[in-house]
Amino acid sequence: MARRTGRRPGNPDTREAILGAARDAFAERGYDSASIRNIAARAEVDPALVHHYFGTKEQLFFATIQLPVNPGELLPRIAAGGRAEAGERLVRTFLQVWDSPVGSAGAALLRSAMSSELRARLLREFLTTQVLRRLLRMLDLDGTPDAPMRAALAATQMSGLAMMRYIIKLEPLASAPPETVVAAVGPTIQRYLTGDLPG
Repeated sequence: MARRTGRRPGNPDTREAILGAARDAFAERGYDSASIRNIAARAEVDPALVHHYFGTKEQLFFATIQLPVNPGELLPRIAAGGRAEAGERLVRTFLQVWDSPVGSAGAALLRSAMSSELRARLLREFLTTQVLRRLLRMLDLDGTPDAPMRAALAATQMSGLAMMRYIIKLEPLASAPPETVVAAVGPTIQRYLTGDLPG
């Protein structure tokens, strides 16, 4: 009997095929340029199946990097008070997530990005398009020429905090009360976001 050709029907392997195609597409083309149609073609499925399994492109992107939380639910809380004290709100929200049960998933994501170039590209794309760009827009900072540098500097501080507090567990930072960390790191993030930068 001749083997069927054409698009793969829905089966237990379909979801993984879509995820694999999506990882490659997002890593190679970036979030903005990757499309559901392109991902479906790579996975050899109908685009409707991608929507069936994952919903929107954003939800598919979150699934590819196994994101434990939706930044769309957290960023409004950080931006709620405007630019003033946004740095402290960012650090406080960050600690609340990492100190919760989903923090272990965040640690796994960070570890995998350190050991895999594909994972690093996905994490970089996630931070750029889903967190930093949105936060700058909410704080009305996205139109300034130095906005990308401000976002990158804030990201260096937050990733360093995650690495030292939750992965390397450097004391006394690892066991410091959250509000102590907020008071220490928040002003630095605030300066990166709204203060004067060299040059």
